[in-house]
Amino acid sequence: MPAPSPTGNLLLLIDDDVMSREVLMLLATAEGFMVVAQDSGQAALDHLAIAHAFCPDIVLVDMQMPGLAGDALARQLRQSCGESSVLLAMSGSEVPPSGRANFDCFLLKPFSMEDLHAAIRQSRESLQALSTPQPSPITEHVVALNPAVFASLSEGMPMERLMELYSMCLDDAERRLETMRKASAIRDSAAFLSGAHAIKGGCGMVGATELAAMAASMESIGLPPVGDQAPFDDFASAAHRLRRMLDALTKLSSHRS
Repeated sequence: MPAPSPTGNLLLLIDDDVMSREVLMLLATAEGFMVVAQDSGQAALDHLAIAHAFCPDIVLVDMQMPGLAGDALARQLRQSCGESSVLLAMSGSEVPPSGRANFDCFLLKPFSMEDLHAAIRQSRESLQALSTPQPSPITEHVVALNPAVFASLSEGMPMERLMELYSMCLDDAERRLETMRKASAIRDSAAFLSGAHAIKGGCGMVGATELAAMAASMESIGLPPVGDQAPFDDFASAAHRLRRMLDALTKLSSHRS
């Protein structure tokens, strides 16, 4: 896989709208980015397949394009670019978290260059925080994975076995989440609360603090309004992000060994 650029500012812009693409190219170039632009998802993937230079440090993708687009495009971009590239989604209308789970951050058009820099910084800080676990718990903010719990579990078992444990926990949480969706649809409060309670306990045990907190919130609030899928979609997106973070930690561990 091509190496990231030494300056860290090579930006791949993917937008089918000519005017938006030209304006963003001008603005980003003025900010010091080296910009390569493509007018479709497939064109971008084709370019990456034949490029022998640097892999883009940032990929900025319009969500509403014909052909390959959205999360399906993000998955293929992640395979081509690797975990070190920042994948940013942009759109002129809101996109629910479940529709952009494979992106690192979302920008609502129109956005400023300050917004772009903030999204890049936020994405990089999130990956950096996961890549360098600390020996003490982080208590000021709810984080995706408690570094102290992860470090403690890492000391007691091989990385491969640890990843199996997390995978089993996440698989169980996602199965219970689907049961909770069905319980919500038929207004079965007992089944909904039971599922939330079980997820809270299981995720809490392995330090999946964001998921545990979301489950605790659902348990506290109870059944969402009829037809409201936001709590379930947000949880599913958070679970997907945690899987990606764990994949990144696995790769980091293998490189160090």
